[in-house]
Amino acid sequence: MSAVKTRTVPALDRALTMLELLSRSRSGMTLPDLAEQTNLPRSSAHYLLVTLERRGYLQRNQRTSRYLFGGQALELAGSILPSLGIRQVASPFLLRLATQTGLTAHLAVRERYAAVLIAKCEGPRPERLPTWVGRRFSLHSTSLGKAMLAHLPAGELEALLAAHPLARHNQHTMVSPKRVQEEAARVAAAGYALDNEEEELGLRCVGAPVRQGDRVLAAVSVCGLAEAWDAGRLQELAGQLQHTAAQLAAVLSET
Repeated sequence: MSAVKTRTVPALDRALTMLELLSRSRSGMTLPDLAEQTNLPRSSAHYLLVTLERRGYLQRNQRTSRYLFGGQALELAGSILPSLGIRQVASPFLLRLATQTGLTAHLAVRERYAAVLIAKCEGPRPERLPTWVGRRFSLHSTSLGKAMLAHLPAGELEALLAAHPLARHNQHTMVSPKRVQEEAARVAAAGYALDNEEEELGLRCVGAPVRQGDRVLAAVSVCGLAEAWDAGRLQELAGQLQHTAAQLAAVLSET
């Protein structure tokens, strides 16, 4: 039977939607928030949340009543990530980046409308960054996302921007598709992308794509406090990112 014609399970579909919403949340979500965003009666949403909590996929903060991912969700993610060979190959490259720059290094892949963090390596004096393996980031407001967007075919980039609303995270975030396309062209020409407090206020990141020919496999970045960067520092980091991305791509081509 065709998978398109096969019926899905509504309750499971709603539960998965809840998990996806929580993956994009920075501080968890409450029952009313989740019920509203899934268009569910509060009682139905509560049953699903209780089930996920009892199975260990969610935990509820007793003080704030916000739901967050539980240990079972992290265990599941941990069992999947090792199958992503690029993560193992990239590990020494991220360690070198973090050590040389003193910043936190990241590796992400694109999954439809998001950049998904699959590896993180902190520097010798790491700032506390709101990043973790498995977190999904906007493509248009992060250096990781921009580095991958910049090398999409023009038609594919235009279709992606038309199909998915561009979330505004703060006053620095670009939410105009035209501006994002112009930014993508600049990134493609420069070879690196900059997140100038567009995702998180107070943080600045530089990213570069890991490419094999016209195909973008992933992106690498380093992030730190915006106040510590000047133009000279930015150019230095951009060069290190591009060099690392090229070396990683070369190693991946041999595996």
